Amino acid sequence: MNEAFSVMKILQIDFDEIQKAMEDVVRDSFDYFLDLHTGKVVALSEDIMSEVGARLYEGDFDEIGDNVEYVEFSEEPNLPCWMEDEVELVLEVLLDGNGRYAHIPERYSIEAHQVMIEFLETVEDPVLKGELTNALNGKGAFRRFKNVLISYPKERKRWHGYNAKAMKKVIVEWLKSLGIEPVHIYQEKKERGADYVREAEL
Repeated sequence: MNEAFSVMKILQIDFDEIQKAMEDVVRDSFDYFLDLHTGKVVALSEDIMSEVGARLYEGDFDEIGDNVEYVEFSEEPNLPCWMEDEVELVLEVLLDGNGRYAHIPERYSIEAHQVMIEFLETVEDPVLKGELTNALNGKGAFRRFKNVLISYPKERKRWHGYNAKAMKKVIVEWLKSLGIEPVHIYQEKKERGADYVREAEL
């Protein structure tokens, strides 16, 4: 763990949201950050990030601090109306000088492949086992693996639990490297009034 973190910070974390972010390995539509103050996942449009980043004046932004509303553009961004509300958040993340936002990494393909192999060893149905074995060959194995399980709802549910358990270990390890001791937000609590977080398509 980073020596800078001598005391672990306790933070409520939605493991499901971080898992979805990590499993969106393509990142062609969104990129994801964890707000280390609130524990929320922030999903930012790649289009907006590129548009804003390309138009920021080059210079020393250390003096801006939290006053991102005072950042000027070399020219006004040509953004659709629905994007305008997100520009300030993009600026806050891009110009973050206080370490508030941590980029959520993509899941390692080797780790994901190993979890699928381990789950495969627990499958008793020979037909399903054969289909999953074939799905693991070549690029795009994770997508094919999940597609095969669509026809096997019980095994699909079991896979989700198995995969979530494996991902939780990965997420906890990552959070602890940031000095975070996670407290899990359970589904029933989210349904009672958690804020909406944009999800990645898996």
